[in-house]
Amino acid sequence: MLGRRQFLAGAIAATSLAASWRSHAASLDGDEIPIWPGPPPGGEGPEAPIVELPRGAVRRIATPTLRVFRPEKSVGCAVLIAPGGGYKRIEIHHEGHAAAQWFADRGVTAFVLTYRLPSEGWDVGPLAPLQDAQRALRLVRSRARQFEVDAERIGVVGFSAGGHLMGMLSARSDLSTYKPVDGTDRLSARPHWAALIYPVISLLPPDDRTSARRLLVGDNPSEELAAEWSVQTHITHDCPPIFSIAAKDDPIAGEGHLRLLSEACERAGVPDRMIRLENGGHGFSMGRPGTASEHWPNLMAEWLRERRALL
Repeated sequence: MLGRRQFLAGAIAATSLAASWRSHAASLDGDEIPIWPGPPPGGEGPEAPIVELPRGAVRRIATPTLRVFRPEKSVGCAVLIAPGGGYKRIEIHHEGHAAAQWFADRGVTAFVLTYRLPSEGWDVGPLAPLQDAQRALRLVRSRARQFEVDAERIGVVGFSAGGHLMGMLSARSDLSTYKPVDGTDRLSARPHWAALIYPVISLLPPDDRTSARRLLVGDNPSEELAAEWSVQTHITHDCPPIFSIAAKDDPIAGEGHLRLLSEACERAGVPDRMIRLENGGHGFSMGRPGTASEHWPNLMAEWLRERRALL
């Protein structure tokens, strides 16, 4: 939780933004929101337009955005969702929109993040998606009143590489990754809770056989570089509570990743709930029929209710 001094500072910062964001209000009231008021940091990046792939995935992200899913009746909570795709694409529909609709059906205002991909020409490389994640959570916090949510009840959900991104956001929310562009960047980027779904956690051997590792730190990274971009090496007592789940037959980000995360949480005294499903493979999104993953969202809902993050 934010301290009183941080909360007051954040409130003042959010109020001071009103004038500068007034011209941007129309887009903020729509379905999709550019998260940066101008070009994002980190170099030139790819040329528009965005490329749409089969199953609703996208790549070549020049303008990172949030797509808003508003519930019919808000319970005052919000969630920032990062779909996966190995940092080579973003599975917007399969993971992002599916999860957002699930939350909206339960009264939670959901924001699906289309983040920049590290290998698409950004000078800052692996920092680009983390910059977007930090900025996105700060933006949701700064507009909490507009979206009828509590600025202190914003959680995050990430799938696969998106789980890595939301894990890094949770563990390194206070890391300075870009020069502030406006008052929004004076707000905290720390989420209230994190749910990491079949997440990539480690970029270190023997759990480094993922496209996320290759695209973030290269084919032959040093141990120091791989550790720098592994979630478990940054877990401290300041991290929010973490829910994690994966299937035992996941060939990409299975039990090894969950175990490293849970052990790091235990060492740091961070509340965590780790669930290992008998089957379901990788990429089961909100549940794959006929497998143990079919009803996993019910387990997350139970955990969220325990944390008073879901009614």
